[in-house]
Amino acid sequence: DGGTGPTPTPTPTPTPTTPPTGGSFTNPVVWQDFADGDIIRVGDAYYYSASTMHYSPGAPILRSYDLVNWEFAGHSVPRLDFDDQRYDLVGGHRYVKGIWASTLGYRASNQTYYWYGCTEFNRTYVYTASAVDGTWTKKARMNQCYYDAGLLVDTDDTMYVAYGNGTISVAQLNADGTQQVRAQQVYQAPSNIGTLEGARFYKKDGYYYIWLTRPANGQYVLRSTSPWGPYEQRQVLLDLPGPITGGGVPHQGGIVQTQNGDWWYMAFTDAYPGGRMPTLAPITWSNGWPSVQTVNGRWGATYPRPNITTTRTVKPLTGTDTFAGKRLGPQWEWNHNPDTSRFTVSDGLTLRTATVTRDLYAARNTLTHRVQGPSSTATVELDVAGMANGDRTGLAMLRQSSAWIGVVRGSDGARRVVMTDGLTMDSSWNTTGTGTERASAALPGTRVWLRVTADIRPGSGRQATFSWSTDGRTFTPLGPAFTLNADWQFFMGYRFGIFNHATQALGGAVTVRRFDLTTP
Repeated sequence: DGGTGPTPTPTPTPTPTTPPTGGSFTNPVVWQDFADGDIIRVGDAYYYSASTMHYSPGAPILRSYDLVNWEFAGHSVPRLDFDDQRYDLVGGHRYVKGIWASTLGYRASNQTYYWYGCTEFNRTYVYTASAVDGTWTKKARMNQCYYDAGLLVDTDDTMYVAYGNGTISVAQLNADGTQQVRAQQVYQAPSNIGTLEGARFYKKDGYYYIWLTRPANGQYVLRSTSPWGPYEQRQVLLDLPGPITGGGVPHQGGIVQTQNGDWWYMAFTDAYPGGRMPTLAPITWSNGWPSVQTVNGRWGATYPRPNITTTRTVKPLTGTDTFAGKRLGPQWEWNHNPDTSRFTVSDGLTLRTATVTRDLYAARNTLTHRVQGPSSTATVELDVAGMANGDRTGLAMLRQSSAWIGVVRGSDGARRVVMTDGLTMDSSWNTTGTGTERASAALPGTRVWLRVTADIRPGSGRQATFSWSTDGRTFTPLGPAFTLNADWQFFMGYRFGIFNHATQALGGAVTVRRFDLTTP
């Protein structure tokens, strides 16, 4: 979340248990960066919401019918509409600000989905929708910060949020969930535990439970017969070896009950340079307290599949996008809010230059896609006929240390394919390096395929390699391998970024014909 960083423990690959006749699944269930998750079930569908910091639209929602296979469904925050032009990359930036741990809930009485999130420690925004993949609307801006909020719609339809860092509080909301009626502190984390945050709020069998994480290696739970306490506390896990070799301890996230009454815990596992990966385990209850089912003393790399019967399928998180239709799919997020007047989706994605800059981190309308782990390849097909002199377009490995392969058009009108690295940020996310060209080749024609293959297994020294093609079949490597930054402080993992910006004057454009994300 936005608070304390992980201290990953290297872990050997666990020995799988023998799966039952129903088969087994392998963790992480989603090997893409979806951190600080909240999980709910509505009918036969499961929804998982995550944090996105400075990416827009924000607060993505994944959907599943079996808890194992997930698809992109939508976003709760259509635009980072937070009263600050820097979210538009105007007059500055908001890197690593924006949407941290937030909460997604469903209220059956009015068939409405609710999202609550505090931005920059000072106010909480409320968005609502009648369907997760429908239109989300900003409902309210509250002057309280519900830090790491967890929403509970009680059995009497009263709405509460649990929230806080160290000091845990509960607030009761008004009838439409847009104002605070009452709030009070209900728990103070003892010094021997340290920080507790990431609240999720549940009610089961007459007890109220507040599910809390100790970043980045512990999980605790509070229990009371009243939302206002007093609460008892139990440790759920601490330093439990995780299921991803080289990754951290699964923590945070939330729990959900299936149609059959079983309970599952969807946490995330720190796994940089790729990010934080959703990880699933069964929960059992004893004397009113939950515990995680382990495999040989650790969070299982495999478990028996959830006992859920469904014929419904989901769209894979990898594959091809030809940008058909009139809008981008929910797998895409922009680096900060886009200038919507500078792109169109219609039988391809046309990116008209939106910024004159030599700094990719300051360029608007860079479109991003998460990297699929443990390794994957992104290939983008570009029509560059419309580039203007001085323009740069391409495919980046995007984080606080970045590199890209792309096309630059010189002042003489000639186009070259270029590999550039050395794009860097400092600890305040200000640009310290705008890149160094490492290799280039003349580009014949105006159609080019650019490719990045990335290894995001947890740990230092992982690399991405770059290549290009004029026919989409035969690819030529370009430039040296790029070593990925595995530090946690940027929070979001590496993404593929498709960019087009000017260095001289606006007016140029490129068309993205196709994007492919494949795994070995």
